Amino acid sequence: MLRTALRNLLAHKARLAMTVLAVCLGVAFVCGSLVFADSSAAAHRAATSKDFADIAVSVGPKSSPAESVEERGATALDDALVGKLAALPGVASVRPNADGSATLADADGAPLRAGNARSNLAGAYVPGADGTDDRHPLVAGRAPAGPDEIVVDEGTAAAGRLSLGDTVRLATDGPVMTKRLVGLVRSSDSRVTAGGTLVLFDRATAQGLFASPGRYTGIDLAATPGTPARELSARVSAALPADRAEAVTGAALAAQQAVLVDTLTRGYTKLPLVFAGVSLFIGSFLIVNTFTVLVTRRTREIALLRAIGASRRQVSGAVLVEAALLGLVASAAGFLLGLGVAAALPGLLSTDRDALPNGPLVIGALPVVAALAVGVGVTVLAAWLPARRAAKVAPVEAMRSAEQPPSTGRQRVRGAVGLALLALAAALLVSLSGAKDASTDNLQDAMVACGLLIAALIVLAPLLARPVIRLTGALADRVTGRAAGRSGLVGHLARENALRDPRRTAATASALMISTALVAGLAVIGESTGRALDRQAAAGLAADWVIGTRTPTHGIDADAVRRVAAVPGVRTATAVADSTLVTGGTVRRLSGVDPAVVDRVMRLDFVGGSAEGLGPGRIAVSRSLARENHLAAGDRLTARMGRDQEPRPYTVVGVYEDNPTAGDALGDASEVRRSAFRPDSAQRVLVRADGGAAGAATAAATAKRLRAAVGDNPLLKVQDRASLVREAAGSVGDLLALMYGLLALGVAVGALGIVNTLAMSVAERTREIGVLRALGMDRAGVRRMIRSEAVLVAAFGTLLGLVGGVFSAWAVGSLANGAMKGYALVLPWGTLALVCLLSLAVGAVAAFVPARRAAALDPLRAVADA
Repeated sequence: MLRTALRNLLAHKARLAMTVLAVCLGVAFVCGSLVFADSSAAAHRAATSKDFADIAVSVGPKSSPAESVEERGATALDDALVGKLAALPGVASVRPNADGSATLADADGAPLRAGNARSNLAGAYVPGADGTDDRHPLVAGRAPAGPDEIVVDEGTAAAGRLSLGDTVRLATDGPVMTKRLVGLVRSSDSRVTAGGTLVLFDRATAQGLFASPGRYTGIDLAATPGTPARELSARVSAALPADRAEAVTGAALAAQQAVLVDTLTRGYTKLPLVFAGVSLFIGSFLIVNTFTVLVTRRTREIALLRAIGASRRQVSGAVLVEAALLGLVASAAGFLLGLGVAAALPGLLSTDRDALPNGPLVIGALPVVAALAVGVGVTVLAAWLPARRAAKVAPVEAMRSAEQPPSTGRQRVRGAVGLALLALAAALLVSLSGAKDASTDNLQDAMVACGLLIAALIVLAPLLARPVIRLTGALADRVTGRAAGRSGLVGHLARENALRDPRRTAATASALMISTALVAGLAVIGESTGRALDRQAAAGLAADWVIGTRTPTHGIDADAVRRVAAVPGVRTATAVADSTLVTGGTVRRLSGVDPAVVDRVMRLDFVGGSAEGLGPGRIAVSRSLARENHLAAGDRLTARMGRDQEPRPYTVVGVYEDNPTAGDALGDASEVRRSAFRPDSAQRVLVRADGGAAGAATAAATAKRLRAAVGDNPLLKVQDRASLVREAAGSVGDLLALMYGLLALGVAVGALGIVNTLAMSVAERTREIGVLRALGMDRAGVRRMIRSEAVLVAAFGTLLGLVGGVFSAWAVGSLANGAMKGYALVLPWGTLALVCLLSLAVGAVAAFVPARRAAALDPLRAVADA
């Protein structure tokens, strides 16, 4: 039986190549994602360990979450403590740090390179006894010697095309500063080498910017040879001022960074694994179809084996051995292809804002085991049903030349199971459609319901194939017949060929059905979400421009607000201080506004009270917050504002309809600023211009003047209403990328299935095609018949996929309506039409080789040899 399996495998290697390719794609994504995760984690850890290699103990200040930025800067880490720690036994060297964040501006005032505080590093150049800082070796120029001089890393200089002597604009936590570039350094910090920036000041300047004069943000200690880090950490902790500073070992810092690395790399593997799951799931139908056809064509051979003594177990075992060998070949090819995927992923996932570290591929045991388990396991599991069907056929029945149609009893069972699954999925989805609560449990139930719906369509597909294909074929015949005056014979033959084995047709169409359902569902949800985000982006905003900070840790000073108000064409400019309001254990968004002008920059629809009463101890709340806390105008709410230590009662002076611009609550600007984490600063400036922001030229000129008014600060962004909408729509980009990726993968595997099925169908119908040629059908007619059959199968799968995907998106989207105000179902007709056209085109293209082969058959030889 083993020799029989090997012979059959070699005899049908051309037909099995498509199956190998489908499984190979899934294995490649699985292995590639696992190898990439291990390699990326190893590269991250290597870079991190290099960052902390010379640090035995690190000392940092203790701070309370309620402290302001200024209070956190007044640390206990000063020169006296540096000297005290340097005198401790076991300390080899002490390096004080004054670190923070500095964002460099490019020529347009935008952030240079990464543009975020996590990778825009800044600190002090602290020379040692030899006049150099060994942490930042100079490669050109000299060290900074005054408050107006800086050095940067060589990568930043290359990205910004900076040369020694250039004037550089940057911001740390306030207005733009202008410095002169006097030196370039080489940095080994993984955050810098991964695409960040590094700016170094002289010690006094860095202390004034990031701590306070004479203070440091941290102190790093190196241990003498033979001194354990834990022992040194204990000595350092005993020497530190109580409750003002703490010590941690360099190993502990590296371990904390490793946890972050694991979290980061775990996220990177999710998308490739999604593609792997889709590829393997769709490919399983191709495997089932291939082995079903092969078993059917070998019924006489199986009958002879049974007649000479082969048991059912041996017959099914031979089929499964054949599948296992096929899976082994696919696993090996998929593993090699997966190494290529792993090598390509860093370049695909790296961005200017988050570059991945380089490193060699790390191939562990898990990817190898996963390749074998996935490739062989999926192939054998998919071939189990054909193997079982082959073993159950009696020898006498198997000797018949014609394939027996499925019994009526089996069809009834299939119909009952399919209808039960369909009813269960529909009932669950309809029940969820009224929930309007995007909780984790509801989302999980929705995913289960969508899976049941797809399963129901797969089970019912053989029963639906006949009526759907007859209907679509008749419509196509009527249209093409009227247009070209043809009789429709070719279309009739194509329909009958597609319906000759509804199970095979359904299995072939299922690949396109699954990919179409995924794409249609994601397209509907993406379009609906995008429209809702568009409406929310500028909803409740009466202002024409919004000047905001790029990160919540930064602020806009009062001088900048006054300069904005003085810009020609600006009618109103008011600052908004963003803070928090904690009530009932829930953190709410609080906006501090000027009650005299808030109605000019925000569209507030009050259902009770007004904003005129805002002041110290008086707030207005959104309708959602009022409903949750049973509030009305005149009631009192006990809450804690910003960094206040204790809650206090506030009088509610008004209740307004939910407004994304205003947030959950409105307070008086002066009171909110005092309790904010950045006192006396704002996070937004709302600007109302004369005549609005109409006209592209006018808008561009106004934006340029507003950016100039804030000093072209790279920490700030100037946006009109259209820019806010585009920024909000950008959050749907990942969903759209996933949608098009799944579409491409599903179409690729679906095309393989159509090619494979048609190729085997042509081989089965050699005599039939020869008879048609002998009766007068020309080669073009044969090609057209095969192409029409492929298009009908593709149309069938696409239609089922569209119905399942749109219905699932409707039910799942209703949950989003509870979490996203203004969400409504929007059908992307253009995208759905493109999916349909692409699927039909794939069917036609996939039929090219089988149609050409069928048309090339010699009529007499085909009749004689079949």
